[in-house]
Amino acid sequence: MPIARPPFALNLFWRTFFLLGLLLFGGVFAWVQTLRQLEFEPRAVQASQQIASLVNLSRAALRFSDGINRIAVVKTMSDQEAVKILPREPGDRWEPFETDRFTRLVATDLRNRLGESTIVARTVNGVDALWVGFNIERDPYWMQAESARLKPLTPGTWFVWVAIALVATLLGSVTIARLINRPLQNLSFAASRIREGEFDSRLDESTMTSEIRAVNIGFNRMARELAKVEEQRAVMLAGISHDLRTPLARLRLEAEISVADDEARRNMAADIDQLDAIIDKFMDYARPDDSRTGPVDLTQVIVREAAAFRDTSQIRISLRLTPGLIVKGDDTELGRVFANLFENARRYGRSVDTGVTKVKVTHVQVGDSIIVTVRDYGQGVAQEKLEHLTTPFFRGDAARTAATGAGLGLAIVKKSLQRMDGNLELANARDGGLIAHIRLKRA
Repeated sequence: MPIARPPFALNLFWRTFFLLGLLLFGGVFAWVQTLRQLEFEPRAVQASQQIASLVNLSRAALRFSDGINRIAVVKTMSDQEAVKILPREPGDRWEPFETDRFTRLVATDLRNRLGESTIVARTVNGVDALWVGFNIERDPYWMQAESARLKPLTPGTWFVWVAIALVATLLGSVTIARLINRPLQNLSFAASRIREGEFDSRLDESTMTSEIRAVNIGFNRMARELAKVEEQRAVMLAGISHDLRTPLARLRLEAEISVADDEARRNMAADIDQLDAIIDKFMDYARPDDSRTGPVDLTQVIVREAAAFRDTSQIRISLRLTPGLIVKGDDTELGRVFANLFENARRYGRSVDTGVTKVKVTHVQVGDSIIVTVRDYGQGVAQEKLEHLTTPFFRGDAARTAATGAGLGLAIVKKSLQRMDGNLELANARDGGLIAHIRLKRA
């Protein structure tokens, strides 16, 4: 049974990225909150200290100046320091400076430094500023300063800091995730090549990570063993097939000479031909993967192989192809592909009503590929067996008609197409029958 995939799945890279990003984002958030708390009170104390120093300097400068010089000092402070000293009138209307935690902390520290009678206001007579009321001897004054002197860090500043931290977090997460997942990506790619029958994949055995190095060494050893097994299997199939040819030839000769009954002789000859065809399948499947690809006229190959099935009482092939379909492949391999597809359809794709196999061959061009569709109108294949049809020696004839083959036809088709960088996909037609999609590269 196929494994059910979850409705929402992430690959390992994005999973690692999101987990690292979440961890680092939480760290940045905690860092910002900690910094705000650590920065809050020192900034308030520093701001109140600066204002208190201005008040004390202004008080000292005015206290030891006569009337004329006092006016000059006040004017100079207003022009150069953006600080004004104004007399405080009894009718002045002012609003307290304390509006939040920061301003309350500043006002409290100012009163501790300048005296409990100090007035700290944010507006005086409707003018917004930082107003500090103090006395010089018995004369009350206002010192007007810019309120920006007592502002904490603005949200915009925090936003810039957090944005920079988040960008650095994202870049760091991407880098770390790639470094973590690169060996796994290489392993996944090599495993996919092994699955497709390419056993020459090798992973780096000199990597610094001990666990990855151990996995790579084990994988390379497995790939070498599988390559040996595949080579031995191919040699075994080729040897057995070759050795069977001689006794089959003797059996045919003895049947022709010794068997007097014509029907028995024909049946024996048919059985020998069937065994000989099975041996051909073994030889085709055991063939080395060394085919040379080049431009091939696909239409000509299909027409040639279809012409070999002349018995219309068993199979009727309808070709709907454009002349001159040039693909990248091997003429012999392509002939073997379509010969096996037509033979597979002849054996298993017979119509229930007529007992004759009807095959339709069409094509479509998609980008740099040509997709050829070979379809029969038989009973099709059970859905759970469909994906196993290209497995060597598997026969899904329980859902079709009686089978006499070796179960290698579609396995040979898949293997031959892989040699030519092609692809085979099998599906059941909605109105019955099996559909084979052959994708080949355009030359």
